[in-house]
Amino acid sequence: MASTTGSVEHPSCALERVLRKLSSKRLDTGQSRTCQEPLYVLSLDRYMRDTNFAVYFQKSINATDSLYDATLTDGDCKVRVSVEPRLNNLIEKNIFRCGSTIKNVELYVEENTENGSTDILVTNLEVDQLSDQDAALRALSGVNVKTLPWWSGVEPSPLPLRSRRGTYLPLWNDNDFIGDMWRDRPSEDARERSRTSRAPVALREVRQRFLTDGSLIRGDIRVRILQKSRLMHYGKAEQNCLYPYRAEIQVADASASVTAVLWNSMCVEWYRRLHPGMVLHLSHFRVRESFSHRTGQNPERDIEISLNSSRPGAIISIVSTASPEWCLPGVPHHFCKGTDLQSSPHGRLCDVVGLIIFVGRPECIQNKDGKMDNFRWIQLEDGTSEQPIMVKLYSTSQPDVHSTIQPMAVFVCTRLQLVKGSTQFYYLTNTQYTQLYCTGTGRPLTIPYKGIRRFRQFLHWLDQIDESDVMNRSVVGGYFIYPPPPSTLRSFIEEWKEQAGLLSGQELKLLCEKLHYRESQRFCVQCTIGTVEYHHQDDTHLSFLSSSSLTAPTSPGDPLQTKRSTPRAQKRPNPITAGTPRKRRCLPSSDPEEVSESALSGPSAYPTPQWKPFQEASVSGDDTFRPVPLVSSPAASISCSHLKSWSHLVLLSFTMAITHCSCEVLLLYMH
Repeated sequence: MASTTGSVEHPSCALERVLRKLSSKRLDTGQSRTCQEPLYVLSLDRYMRDTNFAVYFQKSINATDSLYDATLTDGDCKVRVSVEPRLNNLIEKNIFRCGSTIKNVELYVEENTENGSTDILVTNLEVDQLSDQDAALRALSGVNVKTLPWWSGVEPSPLPLRSRRGTYLPLWNDNDFIGDMWRDRPSEDARERSRTSRAPVALREVRQRFLTDGSLIRGDIRVRILQKSRLMHYGKAEQNCLYPYRAEIQVADASASVTAVLWNSMCVEWYRRLHPGMVLHLSHFRVRESFSHRTGQNPERDIEISLNSSRPGAIISIVSTASPEWCLPGVPHHFCKGTDLQSSPHGRLCDVVGLIIFVGRPECIQNKDGKMDNFRWIQLEDGTSEQPIMVKLYSTSQPDVHSTIQPMAVFVCTRLQLVKGSTQFYYLTNTQYTQLYCTGTGRPLTIPYKGIRRFRQFLHWLDQIDESDVMNRSVVGGYFIYPPPPSTLRSFIEEWKEQAGLLSGQELKLLCEKLHYRESQRFCVQCTIGTVEYHHQDDTHLSFLSSSSLTAPTSPGDPLQTKRSTPRAQKRPNPITAGTPRKRRCLPSSDPEEVSESALSGPSAYPTPQWKPFQEASVSGDDTFRPVPLVSSPAASISCSHLKSWSHLVLLSFTMAITHCSCEVLLLYMH
């Protein structure tokens, strides 16, 4: 094992041998060397490039917005490196990932003229895809990776290596936060600044004075948080902003309500700590014209409160106990039952509470800005309707809560929007101010809605259900498409008439090769079906397409018929007040998570994807297509002989796995 305080005369690890030879030639620029021994990826971090990209990557021709840093080890020491942008494609397809075994790693060493340190760049590598996913774990089974020495004897900076950014970004989206600098408790400096205060003023007075003559009343405001938006990352490659973040909170006092905006480092310091229902004391803020009015979204003039870290530096204090004399409004709520959604109009905003019975695998789609938005499908039951509540859940900037979403958890989601199309199917999805509360975090569920009637009705229903019945119907992961594909050729043509036409096989291949990890896209091809197969990890038996049919799936899992409100066989603790989640069946996960350093140090194995069966098709006497969920089907296979008995037209939906990407394809079978 290498020394933790400095270089040794005869380094024992492969990394140090290679890097010592490179650093000894420090005066000669452009030196590189290949490490042929296997290395293991401990961490992989993403950040946005800045205006110095051409300086840091002079030979790079890939002007990508995302850059990556990695921590590598050979089991004896570890090193922090930057990754050449032309290797980004391996990361975007999740081939080069945390826990990977890599070999023939080409390392390039150069001087950092700004701080006098040595920067290491990985210019080429080979990912060992022949070894199983546990290879790195077995190689490091007896090593505590946290205590491994750095090859130079000095711990590198926790900030991005080749860009002036103050934080890293999550690997797969820009709306979440990651890293220890996102505080969930006040710093010493914040406590010191919160001791100063001035005379309180009302929001109505602040608004009237600014809209009248543009001036500001000097004073503090005492408000309650009504809503909190998700985190917005506005960083651009041509800008050098250290913390390019903003977040909105809707605040109100007894006289009025306004939008307050957290800017830049204020987001890093305060975003995790502020929640709807909290009472705040705000001082040294700025008042400006509202963003919605400046952009023309709202014709009426209004104000917004800017909370910046300087010019002037805003002071935020959380008030633990609000005086009744302040007459602050409560947090608004608009809870809907499952039966209410059927008759509600498109675009309605509402809150829902329910018991999770299905959690889809994480997927992502490309938005209009070319970035990836993550989402997953959630199904809820609330005891009021035979049909489950469908939720297409995007990021709400609550990664710690999203990681706990699983069946049998109580799910509360606010400010959702109802989406209804031309068909009978509908679902709920996020808005900017959606907030999520879920049991199973190990802490009591703290939400400002427990006392309302709708919530108490749900808890009463929850206390009466048969837990074993719900457990048997609960499903995690697998292929799931909603709304289902069109049932007839005419419906299909009407749905796709404004979209791209049919693709050839070569075009489909090229598009699939461009898909990122978890990315979902829908394509259309016309062809003749030869064989359709679905392979599970266990190939002990085959399951063919069923002839039974339903108009719409109640759940991706079976049994399809659900019991309703049967008395429970045993008493369980209240999931809202219990500090730990109740026992539940161990359900397989469909998401191969990255492996942290702590996971590599422990005895556990890498999580592997466990795919549930996808929804397959059955065809009745007419030309309709109806999806039928299958459960625990290790393999499904159909030959051409089965297809000949079908009607003249079949629409079949299936999933193509392209390096953990998914692509929904509608096949038109002409008999």
